Amino acid sequence: MTAAGWVDRQLRRRGIDDERVLAAMARVPRELFVPEHARAHAYDDAALSIGHRQTISQPYVVACTCQALGLTGDERVLDVGTGSGYQAAVLSELAAEVVSIERVPELAARARESLAAAGYLDVDLRVGDGSAGVPDRAPFAAIAVGAAARRPPPSLLEQLEPGGRLVAPVGGPGMQRLVLIERTAEGFATRRLADVRFVPLVEGVR
Repeated sequence: MTAAGWVDRQLRRRGIDDERVLAAMARVPRELFVPEHARAHAYDDAALSIGHRQTISQPYVVACTCQALGLTGDERVLDVGTGSGYQAAVLSELAAEVVSIERVPELAARARESLAAAGYLDVDLRVGDGSAGVPDRAPFAAIAVGAAARRPPPSLLEQLEPGGRLVAPVGGPGMQRLVLIERTAEGFATRRLADVRFVPLVEGVR
C-alpha cells in the first residue's frame, strides 16, 4: 500500500485534516519501529505488541494526538513513554525539539536504534520515570503521553508553558478517554478527543 493510500484511508477519512500531520505520518517509515516479525502489519489500523507488555499505538491515535497538540514547527515537545520511538519520530517531523522518556531500558535502546535507522538523530531520549517528566528541559509547549493514568501526573502539567497543550489517555484499565488539556491563565481546560485503550502509566524505573 502506498503512503498516500493508508493515510487517506485510516486518517483523512476519519477526520484528521491537519496537512502537516498527514504529511508527517506519510513520511515516517512505521515498519522500522515494529518488531521484524510484525512488519507485514506495520500499517494496520491497530496497536501492535513491541514486548515488555508495551505496544506501538495505532496510526490513527498517533495522528489524533499530534493534531490536537497543534504544532507549528518551532516548539519543544515532550513524548512520555517512548515505547517503539514511532511517536517521537512523528513529533520530530512537526516540532523543533523532541525530548522522549522511557522507563524500560531495553525499549529505550531499541527505540534509539530505530530512530537512528529512520534518520531521527536529534531526539533527546532519556531513560526514567515518565510521570516525572524531564524538568531540566522544561517548560514544554506540548506534551504527548503514551500510557494511561486516572489523572495526568501533576509534574507533567507543571512542565507545560503558558498556553501549552498536553494530550493523554485518562482512565483505569480497559477503555480510557484521550483528552486535550490546555494551560490557560485561569488554570487547565480539558476537552475529550476519543475513546482509546492504552497500557497503564507506571511510575518509577525498574
